[in-house]
Amino acid sequence: MTSYETDDEVVVRASLPGVKPKDGEISVTGDTLTIKGETKEEEEEKKPNYYRQERRYGAFHRALTLPVRVDADKADATFEHGILTLRLPKVPEVRPKAIQVKPKGVIEGKTS
Repeated sequence: MTSYETDDEVVVRASLPGVKPKDGEISVTGDTLTIKGETKEEEEEKKPNYYRQERRYGAFHRALTLPVRVDADKADATFEHGILTLRLPKVPEVRPKAIQVKPKGVIEGKTS
């Protein structure tokens, strides 16, 4: 799982091979992002001289502490080729804000 931060959001990418989107669960509680999922696969082969049946099952649970507060209600999740990409917008109070610096003694265009 990898993550990075931009000015407006936290982006998380996770590789989930063999997991179908319906078999995954994503949640944000406080400053923790949790991704859960499971894979299930059955394979059966019948031939005149033999019968083969395989079942595979696996579950996982990953948790990541987020670096800043995010607005989970506005999160966007996409899943393509086994890669989950989450875009979690930062709450407005944690976004960077530019503060203009004025020279001392300059107030509203007047100098003292």
